[in-house]
Amino acid sequence: MAVKIAKKIKGYSVITPDDKAREAAAAAKAPAPLAAAPAANDPAIVQMHEAIERPEMLLGSTYKIKSPLVEHAFYVTINDIILNQGSEHEQRRPFEVFINSKSMEHFQWIVALTRIMSAVFRKGGDVTFLVEEMKAVFDPKGGYFKAGGVYMPSLVAELGFVVEEHLKSIGMLHDPEMSAHQKALIAEKRKQYEDRSKGHSEKVAEAVVAEANEGDGGSFPASASMCHKCSTKALVIMDGCQTCLNCGYSKCG
Repeated sequence: MAVKIAKKIKGYSVITPDDKAREAAAAAKAPAPLAAAPAANDPAIVQMHEAIERPEMLLGSTYKIKSPLVEHAFYVTINDIILNQGSEHEQRRPFEVFINSKSMEHFQWIVALTRIMSAVFRKGGDVTFLVEEMKAVFDPKGGYFKAGGVYMPSLVAELGFVVEEHLKSIGMLHDPEMSAHQKALIAEKRKQYEDRSKGHSEKVAEAVVAEANEGDGGSFPASASMCHKCSTKALVIMDGCQTCLNCGYSKCG
């Protein structure tokens, strides 16, 4: 069969059997293409959306909020739905939230807030923005310290902390891990504060040791002030510099 060459020939080479063998060997050694990951919009994978009907039973957790601003405690219940149960795409997502309390003076805004939050949960997508929005709400009458010395600017803010803890428990949020250097720095600061306390009183030293060993979220010296970085009452004076025994923040750098 004749082939007409329309362009000028600039060069040529002859493919030998050895060339074909080398090409075949190279193709055999090449890694197999990776299987494509299932697309997020794959109809076989159920994503959270408003059309999902509520099952007869939901898994949930109840959290207690006891604030000095109200006489009675709040009990926050967050119920979750399990999507794609039993498959590799199984995930747990918040579906609805309820708040119960004997404090009826807060009934209206509690009902409104929980209905809006539940609607956002059922809408699907990234619902974690609720945490920062709620934690940023400040009470014009002033906030309060909860157990462990953590400052709460309002009841709504503490509810935001509860939602944050729940989303962490189901894997939607994750705590930023401290580096080994940061952990060592905090341990060093606590040890220094403990050693200085021994020079004042053995009883004070024992208390400081117990407080230091309780770790993050535990008790700190009664004289400590609030750290603006971690909102924990753990800021003490060391070498004339304010230092946080909870997160390691130091005003002097």
